[in-house]
Amino acid sequence: MCIAFPGMILSIDENNFAVINISGTKREACLDLLDEPVAVGDYVICHAGYAIHRIDEEDAKESLALLKEFIDHEIY
Repeated sequence: MCIAFPGMILSIDENNFAVINISGTKREACLDLLDEPVAVGDYVICHAGYAIHRIDEEDAKESLALLKEFIDHEIY
């Protein structure tokens, strides 16, 4: 099973790569697959090193809370 995670964009470089924050963990994600512009502070869904969709902040935080609950209760 594959899971994509929401993360907040912390920075974007000149090569269209972003540093994103996923629940305190920083990861790099390529923004080339997105079909709309994004900016620092936006949330994106990331999978396998690629941002695949822009998501609103409320939905992102809800998804992160649910994932945390799964981890805390070892539901995986």
